[in-house]
Amino acid sequence: MKIYTKTGDKGLTSLFGGSRVLKNNLRIESYGTIDELNAHIGFLRDSITKNSLKKELFNIQNQLFTLGAMLATNPVKQQLKNGKDRLNIPKINIQDVVYLEHQIDKFNEDLPKMTHFILPGGHPIVSSCHIARTICRRAERRIVALQQESTVEEVIITYTNRLSDYLFVLARKLSTIQQAKEIFWVPKKQ
Repeated sequence: MKIYTKTGDKGLTSLFGGSRVLKNNLRIESYGTIDELNAHIGFLRDSITKNSLKKELFNIQNQLFTLGAMLATNPVKQQLKNGKDRLNIPKINIQDVVYLEHQIDKFNEDLPKMTHFILPGGHPIVSSCHIARTICRRAERRIVALQQESTVEEVIITYTNRLSDYLFVLARKLSTIQQAKEIFWVPKKQ
């Protein structure tokens, strides 16, 4: 597999299906931000010592790759001439969203009740998780903007939204694991 093809040297790239678009196209921005999120989750996974969380983040990384492939597929050219789906991989579905919800609920069982907004920080692993969460929110914003001009499967937005919630609760869980104190936002009185 050749790494450089020179086909993007003029600022264009290909979607699944062969359409050529500018590299700043919202579809490219959307799956590019998902790719950035995936890299940050990989860094987070490499920083964690608890094997069950490492495995869970590895599974999420695989789902993000799938989600990126779904976004990279031109909605007009999703099917081949024989009627088969061009993207011949399992897609993100509502069960993936439900799984994230289940994990959020499970994490929350052991966490202290939230009484304040929480500032990112307290431990490098916790901060890394918050960075992933904010990138996830940016990806969600990009995908919603894309949805306004093109077709985007609703489950993609739902999954991305729930994943950012998951990452927030995971950051709280990691604070507990690392025995780090959560930092509350307490606005100063004027």
